[in-house]
Amino acid sequence: FATLASAVAVTVAHAESQAQSMTPVQKVLQLMEGMLAKGKAEKHDEQVQFAAYKQFCDDTTVEKQRAIAEANEQIDVLKADIEKA
Repeated sequence: FATLASAVAVTVAHAESQAQSMTPVQKVLQLMEGMLAKGKAEKHDEQVQFAAYKQFCDDTTVEKQRAIAEANEQIDVLKADIEKA
């Protein structure tokens, strides 16, 4: 257990020294790379969401056009029935 604790302490000390040795420019670059990765992930999520919305719109359009066509046929049938009467 003592060996594990000392290994963790060395790792933490190394990480802290590495973070302190990072120049401001490197820190800015690291932040910008993080922003870039976050932006790409958000763009991908938005593209997936838009594709689902577009599919919904396309499906709804087809359904509504079919319903309109059926209703127009029904109107024609009813008009013919009225003229017969």
